[in-house]
Order: sequence, then structure tokens, then C-alpha cells
Amino acid sequence: MNLTNNILTDVSAGLTQLKNNPMGVLEEGHGAPVAILNRNKPAFYAVPAALYEKMVDELENIELMKMAQEAYETGEFVEVDLDSL
Repeated sequence: MNLTNNILTDVSAGLTQLKNNPMGVLEEGHGAPVAILNRNKPAFYAVPAALYEKMVDELENIELMKMAQEAYETGEFVEVDLDSL
């Protein structure tokens, strides 16, 4: 039986708090994710839109870097004329 839970944020709130004041709960995070707890266990994380957009951009950049690394390792280069971009 696991009695401990990792909460990956500095701020948490209960479901009742979220229902009563969703924007207030997000504001408490000051731009960071807020762990939403159900019976003192993390149920999900509320992530502000700006942070979510940054996360998606970063994931896309990581994927592009992987593709570039694979192309470099296999020698599959594509010549590009910078003026045509």
C-alpha cells in the first residue's frame, strides 16, 4: 500500500476549491501548474494556457532535434538554399 504521493508543484488545491473559484486557484500558482487533489491525492494538474503553450513548443523542439540528430547520424542530409526559405 502506497501512502505517499509525489506532488510535482509548490501549490495544490482541492476539488471543492477548484469548483468554487477556478480562476483564483490558477492565480495562486502565479503562472505555474497547480496540483488538484481528490482526497489528498493528486488527481490532475491545472496548467495555465501560457505555460501549456510553452510546453508544447518545447516538445516540438525536442522532436525536431531528434529528427536532426537521426539525419546527422545516418548521413541523410537535405541541401537547403536559405534564400528560398
